[in-house]
Amino acid sequence: MRVRSELLADAWLVASKDLRIERSSRVVASQVLPFGLIVLILFGFGISPDRRVVEADRTVLEQVAPGLFWLTVFLASLLALGRSFAIESADGSLEALRLTGLDPGGVFLGKSLAVAAELLVLEALLGAGALLLYGAPLGHPFLLMVVVVAATASIAAAGTLYSALASGSRVRDTLVPVLVLPALAPALLGATLATEAALFGPPSDGWPWAGLLGAFAVLYFGAGMLSFGLMLEET
Repeated sequence: MRVRSELLADAWLVASKDLRIERSSRVVASQVLPFGLIVLILFGFGISPDRRVVEADRTVLEQVAPGLFWLTVFLASLLALGRSFAIESADGSLEALRLTGLDPGGVFLGKSLAVAAELLVLEALLGAGALLLYGAPLGHPFLLMVVVVAATASIAAAGTLYSALASGSRVRDTLVPVLVLPALAPALLGATLATEAALFGPPSDGWPWAGLLGAFAVLYFGAGMLSFGLMLEET
């Protein structure tokens, strides 16, 4: 019990540190959010370029809204993930983090929680933008909230793990997307199908996919907490 409380205390320390840095720098608000909104708008224009067939295009936009929303979130999350370890790689901060004596599992958990908190705010704003632009109905809000939380946890855990793996590389900025996007492909599929069920279909079709997202998140959180210490030594 004492070990667990120390791990959670370390996780809270790291997460609060990252969130304070974000609050002062406002990178998510000034860069990641505008990027996501621009992608949403471009997706809409790409699918509905001809205003003469706007009604038919509106139906198409509603149908593809879940996939476009989650694809936008995944692309925007790459910027947030890159930022998460960029602040540690600068000025020897990563080496200082190793020397603090914090539990590596707590460090991983804290950085994942900070990324997840940023993504939840981002998803709320992008979701409002997607509803406004694409006009998708809000069918089953409870299922949708569960899907958002599970998918966000999956993105944060897997993304933090692979960002840490790439943090010691000179080509870190281009390596992170190459590692993260294939690893998150199952989460993208599950989130899209579960969101489709939450918006359009019976919720019973979405719960299995939500469960898959939860299992995916647990798997990556477990793998990250077990292997993060070794990653810190290698980077």
